[in-house]
Amino acid sequence: MKKVAIIMGSDSDLKALTGAMDTLKALEVPYAVRVISAHRTPEAAAEFAKAAAGEGYGVIIAAAGKAAHLAGAFAANTLLPVVGIPMKSSTLDGLDALLSTVQMPSGMPVATVAIDGAVNAALLAAQILALSDGALTRRLADYRAAQRAKVAEKDRQISEAYSNL
Repeated sequence: MKKVAIIMGSDSDLKALTGAMDTLKALEVPYAVRVISAHRTPEAAAEFAKAAAGEGYGVIIAAAGKAAHLAGAFAANTLLPVVGIPMKSSTLDGLDALLSTVQMPSGMPVATVAIDGAVNAALLAAQILALSDGALTRRLADYRAAQRAKVAEKDRQISEAYSNL
């Protein structure tokens, strides 16, 4: 099975990425977690991106705040799908990172999830890998079924507790 790279521009993003790690772990998708900055370690970012496919990665998740050039720096140096997570910062609540991540030039795509959207980034990465992995497809289907069951149970509880019929 291909693995997922979870790259953060700063270790301050680590806590917000636990949802991605937990989701990939639950889906039995192998992943590596790294701190690589597009601005402070650009050579390391380029080297990792260029070698990623050969190292067995199938998707790169890149999380960064503020200027948020990390996903674009990786996309420029690999043909692997890159999923960008704009991170909330103290400056503009992540809007700056969202715009930096989503506004890629034509020909250099980056899939972008919501601000601090680590779980959706992991799910998207898993869906991409599942295109060639039937067992992962089944685990994703089970994940969705569990989500539906949770909502149905919450609906039952709320309806029972608050309806006046």
